[in-house]
Amino acid sequence: MYKVYLVGFMGSGKSAVGRRLSYLLKMPYYDMDKEIVNKQKRTIPEIFEQEGEAYFRQLETDFLQNFRKESCIISTGGGVAMNEENIRIMRNTGLVLYLDATFNDIWMRIKHDKNRPIVQNSSRDELEQLYNKRRRVYKKATHITILTENRPLRQVTEYAGYQVNRLKGE
Repeated sequence: MYKVYLVGFMGSGKSAVGRRLSYLLKMPYYDMDKEIVNKQKRTIPEIFEQEGEAYFRQLETDFLQNFRKESCIISTGGGVAMNEENIRIMRNTGLVLYLDATFNDIWMRIKHDKNRPIVQNSSRDELEQLYNKRRRVYKKATHITILTENRPLRQVTEYAGYQVNRLKGE
């Protein structure tokens, strides 16, 4: 079993890269947030509102501990790497790729997203502070950092695929 985990701030391209990487590497792809939503039968904003952030973060850890025992690609939630246990699980069960996007690129992608509770409840400055804090953690958690600025999705995906194959020895 070998998993590829995509980490990065919300809006960094984890889902888009994950879907394309799945096709390129012929591995199943799963979006952690979508899997949690399907299992909980409610949206992420509903989970946050009804149960709080700590509950949601525990759902992420439970997902990593119990999700399918197969080789696959998983795009993680933006906050998953903030938990040491999550980092340990990901690093011990696969390859962690950090999609490093600039805050300005991310802001342009997320500023109107109604499905991200933290975006709706934070100012741009607050989100940028969170981005800077998380960015340091992503860099520590990852095996490979992939810079995405000024790179088309195809190029980012091909580079990620190359790194996965290289580390798997193919």
